[in-house]
Amino acid sequence: MDHAIIGGNVAVVTGGASGIGLAAAKHLAVRGLKVAIADLPGDALEAAREALVLEGAADGDALAVPCDVSKAEELEALKAQVWRDLGPVSVLMNNAGIQPGSSIFDRERNWRRIIDVNMWGIIMGSQIFAPDMIAEGKPGLIVNTGSKQGITTPPGDPAYNVSKSGVKTFTEALQHELRNTEGCQVEAKLFIPGFVYTPLTANGREEKPSGAWTPEQTVEFLFNRIELGDFYILCPDNDVDRATDEKRILWAAQDITENRVPLSRWHGDYDAAFKEWLKA
Repeated sequence: MDHAIIGGNVAVVTGGASGIGLAAAKHLAVRGLKVAIADLPGDALEAAREALVLEGAADGDALAVPCDVSKAEELEALKAQVWRDLGPVSVLMNNAGIQPGSSIFDRERNWRRIIDVNMWGIIMGSQIFAPDMIAEGKPGLIVNTGSKQGITTPPGDPAYNVSKSGVKTFTEALQHELRNTEGCQVEAKLFIPGFVYTPLTANGREEKPSGAWTPEQTVEFLFNRIELGDFYILCPDNDVDRATDEKRILWAAQDITENRVPLSRWHGDYDAAFKEWLKA
């Protein structure tokens, strides 16, 4: 709901100290919103707040709040501080996420942390902020950052896929609940980035790969699609266009309807069929 994104309103962006979160926070600050960035404590968090001021935000309209989104009490404290220092929240971007890698039998012992941050952080953030946003009786917007990996679930990082699959399912249910709540002017959106060059995806690279978008490109696409009313904000990148994404998603769904093996796209017996599907 673009009416929530107007000057003077308050936005909260989790995972806002770098990457897509910081780009989104800057975008909102440029549009005149008061912005609270929430992230783990450290120099990057304060540097992000200073970056908002450099973008033109008044010093008192840019807030940096240390917060571990996997802890409900810290999200409650975040909400209380933002309401006290900036005012009622109109825009919430649940964006904080981690991707340290995972294996199916959890050799790395990080499944719980990945799901706590990537899925529970978004669920709890929505549950903690949304009721007060609804009660304000004004247009509001909740953006939850998902992933294409939560839809097509490629092999190689199962914990991340599970967490982002949960975000998709939760956000669909959240939007259904919001639109069926009498008098509610808050909407939810599922943000599905493509290949974006951020600290999360850099993997030691110091230059953006040619196939990746910048966080700024991705955020510009996000807010353009919000203004057009999209719920599923499926982002392309320099390697993958919308048509390819749609075919990959449909193929994954048809593993069920065609009674194929799971993840058949990566099964040798289906290589030729999948390639033909992409060409068709």
